[in-house]
Amino acid sequence: MQTVAEQLLELLDIEQLEVDLFRGIGSGGETTTRIFGGHVIAQALMAAYRTVPDRLCHSLHAYFIRPGDPKVPVIYQVDRARDGGSFSTRRVVAIQHGKEIFNLLASFHIDEEGWDYQHKMPEVGSPDDWPNRDELREAHVAQVPEKFHADFLRERPIELREVAPRDFFTPEKASDINHTWFRMEAAKGQGPQMQHCLLAYASDMNLLGSSLRPHGLTWFQGNVMSASLDHTMWFHAPIEFSDWHLYDLDAPWTGKGRGFNRGSIYSADGTLVASVAQEGLVRPIKKK
Repeated sequence: MQTVAEQLLELLDIEQLEVDLFRGIGSGGETTTRIFGGHVIAQALMAAYRTVPDRLCHSLHAYFIRPGDPKVPVIYQVDRARDGGSFSTRRVVAIQHGKEIFNLLASFHIDEEGWDYQHKMPEVGSPDDWPNRDELREAHVAQVPEKFHADFLRERPIELREVAPRDFFTPEKASDINHTWFRMEAAKGQGPQMQHCLLAYASDMNLLGSSLRPHGLTWFQGNVMSASLDHTMWFHAPIEFSDWHLYDLDAPWTGKGRGFNRGSIYSADGTLVASVAQEGLVRPIKKK
C-alpha cells in the first residue's frame, strides 16, 4: 500500500497526452474540498519541466483564477514562449471543465557562476524542539465537529513543525513573523526537477496564514474566507527536500480584503534555497 508521500510523488508524475499537453490527478495531497494551491503550482511546473530537459527553473509567477475541482483531472497546456542562449521561458495554462483555473509563467536558466551573497538564516531552534502537525491536530480534534474528524486527522505528505504554534481555534494576536520547519523524507534520491516541484508544492503551506496572525485569526474559526490569489517563487540553490528546511515567513501588509505574504526557505545548513511571495484573499465572512 502506498504512503501519502509516495502518492504525492505519483501525483506530480503527470501524464503526457500530446506534444506540450499533459494531464494531472486532481485529488489527493493537502485538501479534499478543492485542489490545494501548491498542488496545481507543482503540477504546472512539472509540465513546464517536461519541455525543458537541460535547464532548471529560477523563477515562476502564477495566478489562481478559479477553484480547482479535486473530482476531475487537470489539463496543462504548455506554450514554449522562448528558448534563448541562457534562458528558456514557458507559459502553462491549467484547465478544468473547459475553463482556465490557473496560469503560470516560468523561466529556466543555465548553470552560471557569479557573485554570492545571502541573508543569514534566523536562529529559531531545531525541528526537534517543536511538535509535529499530527500531534497538534490530535490535541485539538475534540474542538472539531465529529463529522470532520477523519479529514482533520488525515495523514498528509509533508512533515511540518511550526515554531511556537498558536491555538487553532482561540489564537491570541501575534506578530506576522513566524517560522515553520518542513520536509518530505520520500524526496530522497529524486532529481532536481522533482525537488523543485515538491518545494513549490510545500511553499503554499502556512504562507497565507501569516496575514491572519496580527488579527488573532485562523481559518478554523469559520469567520474568514481565504484563498491564494497569486504566487511567485525564486529558486536560488540546489534542494534536497528529504532534509529539514526552515520557512521564514512574514506578512508586511493586510487590507482591502487581501494579505501580502513573503517567505524565505533555508536548508538546515543555513543556505537560502528559495524565496516566495504571495497575495491572498482574507475576507471577513459576513453573517446573514
